[in-house]
Amino acid sequence: MKEMSANTMLDSQCQQKHYGITSPISLACPKEIDHIYTQKLIDAMKPFGVFEDEEELNHRLVVLGKLNNLVKEWISDVSESKNLPPSVVATVGGKIFTFGSYRLGVHTKGADIDALCVAPRHVERSDFFQSFFEKLKHQDGIRNLRAVEDAFVPVIKFEFDGIEIDLVFARLAIQTISDNLDLRDDSRLRSLDIRCIRSLNGCRVTDEILHLVPNKETFRLTLRAVKLWAKRRGIYSNMLGFLGGVSWAMLVARTCQLYPNAAASTLVHKFFLVFSKWEWPNPVLLKQPEESNLNLPVWDPRVNPSDRYHLMPIITPAYPQQNSTYNVSTSTRTVMVEEFKQGLAVTDEILQGKSDWSKLLEPPNFFQKYRHYIVLTASASTEENHLEWVGLVESKIRVLVGNLERNEFITLAHVNPQSFPGNKEHHKDNNYVSMWFLGIIFRRVENAESVNIDLTYDIQSFTDTVYRQANNINMLKEGMKIEATHVKKKQLHHYLPAEILQKKKKQSLSDVSRSSSGLQSKRSSLDSSCLDSSRDTDNGTPFNSPASKSDSPSVGETERNSAEPAAVIVEKPLSVPPAQGLSIPVIGAKVDSTVKAVSPPAVCTIPTVVGRNVIPRITTPHNPAQGQPHLNGMSNITKTVTPKRAHSPSIDGTPKRLKDIEKFIRLESTFKDPRAAEERKRKSVDAIGGESMPIPTIDTSRKKRLPSKELPDSSSPVPANNIRVIKNSIRLTLNR
Repeated sequence: MKEMSANTMLDSQCQQKHYGITSPISLACPKEIDHIYTQKLIDAMKPFGVFEDEEELNHRLVVLGKLNNLVKEWISDVSESKNLPPSVVATVGGKIFTFGSYRLGVHTKGADIDALCVAPRHVERSDFFQSFFEKLKHQDGIRNLRAVEDAFVPVIKFEFDGIEIDLVFARLAIQTISDNLDLRDDSRLRSLDIRCIRSLNGCRVTDEILHLVPNKETFRLTLRAVKLWAKRRGIYSNMLGFLGGVSWAMLVARTCQLYPNAAASTLVHKFFLVFSKWEWPNPVLLKQPEESNLNLPVWDPRVNPSDRYHLMPIITPAYPQQNSTYNVSTSTRTVMVEEFKQGLAVTDEILQGKSDWSKLLEPPNFFQKYRHYIVLTASASTEENHLEWVGLVESKIRVLVGNLERNEFITLAHVNPQSFPGNKEHHKDNNYVSMWFLGIIFRRVENAESVNIDLTYDIQSFTDTVYRQANNINMLKEGMKIEATHVKKKQLHHYLPAEILQKKKKQSLSDVSRSSSGLQSKRSSLDSSCLDSSRDTDNGTPFNSPASKSDSPSVGETERNSAEPAAVIVEKPLSVPPAQGLSIPVIGAKVDSTVKAVSPPAVCTIPTVVGRNVIPRITTPHNPAQGQPHLNGMSNITKTVTPKRAHSPSIDGTPKRLKDIEKFIRLESTFKDPRAAEERKRKSVDAIGGESMPIPTIDTSRKKRLPSKELPDSSSPVPANNIRVIKNSIRLTLNR
C-alpha cells in the first residue's frame, strides 16, 4: 500500500517543522510495530468499501475532465452572446474545482463529488442556472438533473456517467479564469456577493486543511479511519448535531499537527487521546485567525454574542473563519465525548496487543443503552411527499433535542441518526412512514414518591416548527403527519424487528451505508447557518431546499397519547466533567408532584474575557441550603427545580486564555505510550444486528428545477391557512 510506503519513507526524513498554533507534542518517528498496526488498520477498513480501485478513480478523473470542458465551452458561448471581443473570448477560460471528501482524498466507493464552477465577472449566476442548466440537459450521460437556485448555497445536482455531482457556482471579479488559479488568495473574495463567498468557502477550507497538515497521505488514512469509526458509532451527522465531514477532517488535521511524524495507527490513538481530554468549549484551531479588511462576518466571541454559546467550536482555517459545529448541542457533545473516551480505551487495548481494529469499528447497540425512548414518526400518503417530508423533519430533529435537553427532568436526549421504516399497520391512512428514536435519560428525583413529567410543550414546540417551515415553503400537503410517542425499552419490539434489537456485532456493508447516511443521499436538508463550510459531503448536500407546490395545503395531525405510567429508571449517565461545560441545574425548594415543562426564562450572563474569547457565565444567588448536584450527569432534585437555560452551559472555574488552550496536552505523563498502560475496564458495547428494511425512494430523473425560498426563522408567524393540528398531551410518570 502506498500509505505504508509513505510512512516508511518518513523514517529517514522525520519533519522538524511546526504546524498549528502550538508546538508539537512529539516529533518521534514511527517504529516497525507502528507500520504493522497501520497495515492491520488498513485491512480492517477494506471490507467497508472505504478505498476505491484505480479503475474507479480514473473514471472520476475522466468525468471531471468532461465537465471542465463543458464549463469552458459554456463560458465561451456566454462571452460571445454578450458581444465580448474575440480576443477576450479566446482567453476567458473557466475551471472546475473540487472540494469536500473527494478533494481531501478520502471519498468512499460510490460517493458523490462536490465541485465548484468558477467563472469570470461577466458571467452571471442566472446564466449558470439557465444556459448552463440547458447545456447539461442536452449532454449525453447526464441524468437526474435538478437545480435549487435559491438555496442557502445554490446548487445544480446531477449524475454524470454514473457519478453523482453537486455543482455550485462562483464568479470572480476578474476577466479571465486561468488553469493555475489559486483560490486560497483572500483577495479573490473582494467585491463578491455572499452566495459566491459561500460557494468558494468549501474549496478554500479544503485546500487550507491540506496545506496545514505535515503529511497528506498519513492524514488521509487517519481521516478515513476516523470517519468510518464515526459513522459506525452513529455520530457522523452535521444536520443532527454531531459532526460532519469537514469537522472530522479538522480534528484529524489538528492531531497530525501535534504528532507530525506519527504513523496512521498512532494518530488514530492520539486522536482519541487528545479529544477525550479536550476542554470544550475551547476552540480547535488549525492556525491563528488572520485579520482582513474585507469586513466579512467571522467567528469571534469578542464581537458576536451568539458565538459565546457554541459548545464545541471547530473553526475553519480559511477566511472568513466560521464554526463548523454550529449545530452541536449539550446532548450530542456529551455523546461524542463519551465516544472519544470509549475509542481511547479500545485503541489502548489494540496497541497493547489485547484486541484488534475490528473492535473499534463495532457499532453500539443503541436500543439496549437506554430504558426510555421517544419514537418520532413522519408519515405521508405518497412516495414523493414522504421523501420531501422526511427530509424536512430530519433537518429539524435537533430542535426537538434542544427542547428536550432544556427540560429540567431530562439529563440527556440522544438521537439515533439512522431512520427506520414504520409499521404500516399503525398508520393505515398513510403508506409511507419513517421513524427515528431518541434515547432519554431522566434525572433522579428525591423526596418525591412520583413525579409527573409533561413533555407536551417540548414536543408540540418541535412539531409547530416543522409545520410552520413546511407551510412557509409550500411543502405541506394533505397526509403529512408527525407523531411522537414515549416508549420503554421493553416496548421497542412493537416498532422494530427482533434482528435490530438483538445484540449482534456484525452488520452488512449495506447496513453500514444506511446507518451512516439513511436517505440523505436522496434528501435535502432545509436549513443552514452562517457560511456553511461544514457541508457533510458524504451525506448529500445539506443546503438544498426542495419545495413542491401545493394548491391548498392542509394536514390533520393525530399524536399518540403516551400517558401510561413509567417506573422510575436510574440510568448510568454519559459523564462529562463540569469543567467541560455541562449544564447543572440549580436546586431549590420543594418539588411539586406534577411539573410541566415550560419555556426557559431569561438568564443573566456576565461575559468573562478569555484571551480572544468572551464567554458568558450564569450567575445565581448562593444558597447554602441548596443541595449539590452529582457531577456524573444525574442530579438529585431535592427542592424546586430551576429550568435550564436556553443556550449553552455555564463554564465552571476560570477558563484558560487562548494561548493556553492546549496546555493540557503537553503533560507527558498523560500521553504515555498505551502499550505500557493497563487495560481499562469498560462496559461491553453491543452491536445493532441484522439488515434494516429499505426506505422508499423516488425516481429523481425528472428534468426540472425545484423552486426554493430562504428558510424563515422558527419564530416566524404562522401564515393563515386551513392547517388543522390536533394537539395531544404527552405525559409520563416517574415512580420512586
